[in-house]
Amino acid sequence: MDRRTFVTLIAGTCLFEPLVVRAQQAGKVFRIGLLLPATESTPRYQIGVEDLRMGLRDLGWVEGKNLVIETRWAGVSPQRQRELAAELKALPVALILASGTITIRAARDGAPGLPVVMINAGDPVGAGFVATLARPGGDLTGTSAAGEEVLPKQLELLSAAVPQLKRVGVLMNSANPANGFFFDAMSSRAKILSLRLDRIDVAVEGELDGAIARAKGGALVVNGDPMFLRHRVHIIELTLRSQVPSVFGGRDYVAAGGLMSYLSSNAWHWRSAASFVDKILKGAKPADIPVEQPTKFELVINLKTAKALGITMPQSLLQRADEVIQ
Repeated sequence: MDRRTFVTLIAGTCLFEPLVVRAQQAGKVFRIGLLLPATESTPRYQIGVEDLRMGLRDLGWVEGKNLVIETRWAGVSPQRQRELAAELKALPVALILASGTITIRAARDGAPGLPVVMINAGDPVGAGFVATLARPGGDLTGTSAAGEEVLPKQLELLSAAVPQLKRVGVLMNSANPANGFFFDAMSSRAKILSLRLDRIDVAVEGELDGAIARAKGGALVVNGDPMFLRHRVHIIELTLRSQVPSVFGGRDYVAAGGLMSYLSSNAWHWRSAASFVDKILKGAKPADIPVEQPTKFELVINLKTAKALGITMPQSLLQRADEVIQ
């Protein structure tokens, strides 16, 4: 066999291999699990799941044709989340998508050995989900919230909106394993801004009233968490009643009357999750798929709430905002 024939044969084999893989998968229906930290389809998750479906369709995965998505609305109880993760594994499913740090941990613990696609993980390295972002090295991969960038930026936004600010409370769900990482990142920025930072942990919603009362006289960062999202209207009422300027982890809060929010694009996380599903279903191992971090962040400001709090928003912030709610 001469060199030209050999090269042609090898090239043909390389081109033929993906065709073989696709042919092997033709007619096969893959079943995947989706574990969500809510008890009902809230607008945020409805939009997120639709973004996921669109991303999957763009990659050739269509429900009812070659894909089945088993969705479990798990609520905020980690125990219930673990139980439903085990249920999904027993079906079985090829992988589980899980949204948020606490739910990701529940999926890992409830379905050991099963690939888990993380959606918006707070601190995947610190939480022990992956060895490194570049080489996860286990059964988990997906998107990170880049909290080390987002939360310090939230402090900067509060400081710019309230120049005389001296003290900021940070509302956190005590069950979140990323809290220490988040608070350390914020503490470094707080020193630069000459702000005193107080960590306020809550375990159940019944502790919210007392927790937010502790922030009176200062400002508040409400860490993104499904429990806080579910009780966002009550939390916002408490911040307004106590005249506590607050920044939140999502537009949902600002639409409900919160002062402002700053967070990575929710749509990006869900659309990106589809690419991880695609790779794993095609044979890639989570251990070898790098974790992705967002590059786009969204600032939303509620001017009506600013007025109620006696705050005149600087033009510099308004010009940077992606959306201003009048």
